Amino acid sequence: MERDEIVMVCCSDIAGQVRGKGFPARLLAERERRGVGWTPTNAMITAHGAIADGPWGALGDLVLLPAMDSHVRVDFGDDSAATNFVLADICDLDGGPWDCCLRNFLRRGLAALAEEFGLRLKAAFEHELHYDQVDERPNAGYALDAFRRQGRFGEVFLGGLRQAGVTPDTFMPEYGPQQYEVTVEPAVGLAAADQAVILREVARGAAQHLGGRASFTPILRPDAVGNGVHVHFSLLDRDDRPATHDGSGTNGLSAAAAAFAAGVTSMLPDFLALTAAATVSYLRLTPHRWSAAFNNLGRQDREAALRICPVFETTGNDVAGQFHLEFRAADAAASPYALLAAIVWAGVHGLRRNLSAPPVTHEDLAGLSASELTERGLERLPQSLAAALDRMAGSGEVRAWMGPALHDAYLCHKRFEVGLMDGLDDAAQCARYYQAY
Repeated sequence: MERDEIVMVCCSDIAGQVRGKGFPARLLAERERRGVGWTPTNAMITAHGAIADGPWGALGDLVLLPAMDSHVRVDFGDDSAATNFVLADICDLDGGPWDCCLRNFLRRGLAALAEEFGLRLKAAFEHELHYDQVDERPNAGYALDAFRRQGRFGEVFLGGLRQAGVTPDTFMPEYGPQQYEVTVEPAVGLAAADQAVILREVARGAAQHLGGRASFTPILRPDAVGNGVHVHFSLLDRDDRPATHDGSGTNGLSAAAAAFAAGVTSMLPDFLALTAAATVSYLRLTPHRWSAAFNNLGRQDREAALRICPVFETTGNDVAGQFHLEFRAADAAASPYALLAAIVWAGVHGLRRNLSAPPVTHEDLAGLSASELTERGLERLPQSLAAALDRMAGSGEVRAWMGPALHDAYLCHKRFEVGLMDGLDDAAQCARYYQAY
């Protein structure tokens, strides 16, 4: 039977879902110029399917314009359909950026970083996921046995990443049930977020090809270890030289990196709803779960919201080339564009104010009282999505980053999602998000 291969033009939306429209792949060159039609209210489709009330209703038209450098075609073989898609900007009909395009939200932040401070961001997303074709066994964390039992998934997945133009770094069994972790080589600017979207879809495609399912849900069940998304990042100057390290700076941070880090930690409670975007995200963000519960900077501390990562002197590489930071208060319910945009805009906030480096914490912050935290410029992060949304709603700074249309649409969308989960216990909510992600 003759087949006509299909390519989808897609966006990553407020729900962290990848949606779009497909057409015969042979028409891609034509569609590169013309795009495909889109509808404003599509932005209000939640991860659970229901559509939140928004300002558009049935009105309005948009266009998805493909970014051809993000085109992915992965052939898993065995005569199955190829995974063929290209990421897109959501634009008005005249080709200008739509106010609620998350990819443009990130682009604007990167432009501010470059134009005002001569800096670029180099980043890589570290993902954790559940693969359902592995049975749960005790003592499986980091075990060779757990690696062996995932069979061909890792190899098919990493091979798919290479076909997609993403360079894998590590793949390993993690501590949680059926949990694996993957890291990739960093990319600069928008490409880093593009890679994160691509990685998730290639993982899902590889798992489906093998008769299983990969889920990036924030947490499988209330008593389980959650799936984080950790963003490793560093700064580059105008000549693409590393600009994060200064041996004479506080904790090895350059003045620019110190101000950037201070912006991230000081603004984190205000933008947390953009990076931990599900109701169950907040089951992870609690003390003593190897996640982030406070807006602190740490070193060799995997419960810090922002971590100064170690430099491996055994490699003989230049310290400045390795030195970087890791943002840990995030998961895959967040669109990679919203997540990275929040980090970038917060960093720009710190640079504009020339903030000093936040002090590095060295102890268990859960043992400090609220007054002791306040004295040190620290605070417990919002403990629910509803609380995080309220904090974001009151932040004029975050509203200015996003613009009024995107800010209001995001709040409307996510508050509706909170309402969908009302009346469900934690286990039932986890089950819903497992299906969604």
